[in-house]
This record gives sequence, C-alpha cells and structure tokens, in this order.
Amino acid sequence: MRNWFLKVRSTFPSILATLLASYLFSGAAPAAAAGAQPNWPEFRGPTGDGHAAKPNDATPIGLPLQWSETENVKWKTPIPLQGWSTPAVLGGQVWMTTATPDGHEFYVICVDAETGHIRFNEKLFHCDNPEDLGNNVNCYASPSPVVEPGRVYVHFGSYGTACLDTVTCKVIWKRSDLPCRHYRGPGSSPIVFGDLLILTFDGADLQYLAALDKKSGKTVWKTDRATVWNDLDEAGKPKREGDFRKAFTTPLMIEAAGTAQLISPGSSSAYSYDPWTGQQIWMTRMTGYTPATCPVFGNGLVFITSGRGKSELMALRVDGHGDVTDTHLAWKADGPVVPQEPSPIWVDDLLYLVTNNGTVTCFEAKTGNQVWSERIGGNYLSSPVYADGRLYFQSTQGKSTVLRPGRTYEVLATNTLEASFMASPVVVGKSLFLRSKTHLYRIEETAPAPKS
Repeated sequence: MRNWFLKVRSTFPSILATLLASYLFSGAAPAAAAGAQPNWPEFRGPTGDGHAAKPNDATPIGLPLQWSETENVKWKTPIPLQGWSTPAVLGGQVWMTTATPDGHEFYVICVDAETGHIRFNEKLFHCDNPEDLGNNVNCYASPSPVVEPGRVYVHFGSYGTACLDTVTCKVIWKRSDLPCRHYRGPGSSPIVFGDLLILTFDGADLQYLAALDKKSGKTVWKTDRATVWNDLDEAGKPKREGDFRKAFTTPLMIEAAGTAQLISPGSSSAYSYDPWTGQQIWMTRMTGYTPATCPVFGNGLVFITSGRGKSELMALRVDGHGDVTDTHLAWKADGPVVPQEPSPIWVDDLLYLVTNNGTVTCFEAKTGNQVWSERIGGNYLSSPVYADGRLYFQSTQGKSTVLRPGRTYEVLATNTLEASFMASPVVVGKSLFLRSKTHLYRIEETAPAPKS
C-alpha cells in the first residue's frame, strides 16, 4: 500500500510530519496515531485506497451499522445546484463542488461538520459555452476536492482549478488555461504530492497530466500520454469520436522499493510516472476504453481495470520499465464481474469489486482466484469504503449495503435513504458523511450500536 509519509514529508514542518507519519502502513490496513484527528482529505480518503483512518489498538470506531431518514441522522442539509464530487473533510469543514446543470457556473461549498450549516457557497468560474454532457451519468462538478491545513484545492477539469484559504474561502490562485475537451464532462480528481497538485486530463482531443506548484498554481511539469492509438484513418485522424480516448481515473501514489510512483490509467493504456518530474517509468496496453476506477496497490501488485468495451481487471507487478504488457502481468480477470466506475478495495489480502449493476466479487489478491460473487442489488457508480471492520457500498437508488469482509459472503445491514447517491461514502471518526444528488447527510449513532 501507499506510503503516506512519503506523500507529506516534503510539505509540512518536521513536527507535524512526525505526527502524520502515523499514516505509514504496510499490507492492506492503514493505521493512524492515537489521538490524531480523523479526516478524509481527498477522493479515496487519508490513504488513497478507501480505508478510513483508525486507532492503533483494536477499539472499534463506533460507526453506525443501521440508518434511515429517521434513524441515526445527526443532520441533513440540502446542497444547491448539482455535483457528484465526494466530500473532503478536515478540521470540522466539509468541502464539495457544485455547478449549474447547464455547466455555466461553478461553485465551491463548505459545510460545518458539526451543525450541517453551509459556511461558504462561492462562485469560482464561468463558462459561456460548456460542452453538452450527452447523458445523465456525469455532471460538471464530479472531481473531488483536496483539503489540507489552511488550503483547499478544487478542480473542474478544463473549466478551472483553484486554491482557496479554508478560513476565509478567499481565492489564493486560479487556473483556467489547461485545455481538454472532456466530451462527457470532467471526472478525474486531483491529488497532492509534496508541494505538487497533480491533475489528470484525459479528453477526446488531449490526454496529459499536469503538476502545479500548490503554493502558486504555476505548472511544474506536464506530460502527454504516450498512447499509441490504433483508430486512425489514412489522414491520421481518429475514426471514432469522443469516448474511445477519454478516461475519468484518479491516480494513485505508491512506494515500491523506496521509489515513489504515480499510477495513472488512461484509455487503452495505463502508466506509471515519476511524480517529481512526470517522466514515464512504465506502461501497459489495455483492451478497454474510458476507464474510471482508481487503482489499488499492495504487496508489489497494482490492480487496474481497463474500462468499457472488453473490461479486464489486471494485477501488475510494479518493478518494470518501458512497455511491461507482456512481462509484468501477474493475473487478470474479465467479464461481468469487472466494474466500470466503482473502484476496487482491498482488505486482508482479499480484493473486492462491485459492478455497476450490483454484483460484488471477492478475489484472492495474490492469485486472482475468485472466492465468491453475489448480487447485492441496485446500481453503483460510487466506490466502496472500509471502516470499523466493515465494507460500505452505496447505490444510485439510495440503498447502502454493509458487508463483513472475508471468505464468506455476509450482509450485516441494508439501509435506505430517499435520494440517489453518485458520490462515495466518507468516514470521519464515528460519522459517515453521505452526499446524495440533493443533500449531505451526517450519519452517526444516536443510541448504543447493535452488536455485529
């Protein structure tokens, strides 16, 4: 798994870095220092893999197992306009992005984590001629924010990126000059590495990554994808429009043999880059297009899904250089068990995937052997999270299914709220923050938790 201290050590003073080094972990389960304030700073949480931070001891966090519109809801706040971005939470603030459904106006919203009151709702960008999305799966505010002490970074793809002061919500810097024809709207979330804010642009026209100095917003490096396209006509123009070159993936920072790697799948190919320079380390060709899932890493293997078309799950060794398509594949799975949007999650050497149509499959992460596969019902675009010894899955129909991880399929609870969920669950301390299409919920035990 990712070395969290590697990600933050160049950013904070040594004392704070020592505290944050408690996020250093190996294997599948992250560990936080006793007394450290829980947070969820980016799309896939404090360790980038959907795991909630937890105490070093075996004490349960105390997350709710059951909830409804009338049970274990601390507060429920209407969120204006439209946004699918997963909230980022730090220091009692919950940050999200929204946009007008027509894509002309782009906003950042901050909610007080204790009361549910909206602290800030500020317009950041305007676009005269946004490209039509062409479907209702995505929207114009899907990339999730990143928050750290004193600053929050919000990203709307080519429509704009901004850094704001978390106390005043005043803009520190803005960028709206990074081009990309998103075609179906932006979807890749930013991540922070050291003093860099790393952005992913996989559009119908351009495919590249850019690292900005997070203090000033200036470009530090920009790397074009090296994908060799096989869909060109005699004039060198694409035969197929739009989706076949797009991707919605968020990269993952890992450490392998003491070296940092930025794992970033694109359409038709996946890549490893040096995060300091943007230089490509290795790449692998893939069979699918328009991938959206975030990679997962552990025990020297990175797990990547290829997207639509011929969907495959690939387990790749990360010690290669150049084209590793034929040399570093440990195992792969294909067919209807491979998700297109929800990211995989790994717990105790078992890998769990939920497909868009609600099939959860458990694999042995080392071998690729399928352990079990069951339908939990509903449709899924959000990614599962692991906390308090449980897996939480959240459907577009408002249904949440809680499973006990392990070699036996076991449902602990099913819960239903009124609205549809596109954003992924967020775990902060004893609370779940669940963003629906219309509201933000804080779910917390209001009575002693039932035994599970």
